[in-house]
Amino acid sequence: MDIRKIKKLMELVEQSGINELEVREGEESIRLSKATAGVVMTPVGAPPAAAPAPAAAPATTTDTPAAGQAKPDGHTLAAPMVGTFYRAPSPDSPPFVEVGKTVAAGDVVCIIEAMKLMNQIEADKSGVVTAIVVEDGQPVEFGQPLIVIA
Repeated sequence: MDIRKIKKLMELVEQSGINELEVREGEESIRLSKATAGVVMTPVGAPPAAAPAPAAAPATTTDTPAAGQAKPDGHTLAAPMVGTFYRAPSPDSPPFVEVGKTVAAGDVVCIIEAMKLMNQIEADKSGVVTAIVVEDGQPVEFGQPLIVIA
């Protein structure tokens, strides 16, 4: 889907009284939802290719295993796109998940910002979060491990 179309759709959602819009073009689809912090884009079909978006965010403590420790066992949730990883919907909000928290498939576990769009990333497996592998506010690559679920 063309980025100009996406930007135009974002403007329309922002200016209108609607809270959510879903558009399908062939195999691609996009869902835009108004949130308290702005418009949120959640890819429904195949993830779009995106360039990293630099963002200034304070470094926070994460539940990342220290270097030299063995990688935790379990299912690894990988980044579906390139962007900036955020554990919470805003700097003042609590994180979506913590180590030890039980998640269900489909629960939002983090956000990846790509091209100024906040993409909610959902758990693809139910279980208990055993590790959060990425620091909050750090850039991530496509396929990079984010969270381990046992």
